[in-house]
Amino acid sequence: MKTKYYILMIIAVSIVSVAATKAVTADEIFGTWKYMISDVPAEYQSGFFTFEQKDSKTVGYVGDTQKQEMKELAVDQGKVTFATENEHGVFKYSFMQKGDTLTGTISSQYGDFPIKAVKEAKK
Repeated sequence: MKTKYYILMIIAVSIVSVAATKAVTADEIFGTWKYMISDVPAEYQSGFFTFEQKDSKTVGYVGDTQKQEMKELAVDQGKVTFATENEHGVFKYSFMQKGDTLTGTISSQYGDFPIKAVKEAKK
């Protein structure tokens, strides 16, 4: 009986270890991501996010030529959240990361909109 219990414990620990290695690490977010927002006017449908490390901290920007810094950026276990603010209001982003894809929503005073971002290949 003890042998069966011991084998089950080894299997359980192995499964947890494999799952832990599949968790998204913060460095997987670094780079440039092209995003697409659904159900918004054409001029707001696409753009770029850039995530990088600065002074041992993860920072991010929205835009490619005029970069706007992300506020309250958090990257934890595959969940990425941040906010931006401009003359049109506050925009809150919430994503789940799966490999090179971020899928989530952007919330604003205009409503909630689906958003998807794909990581660009390194140049």
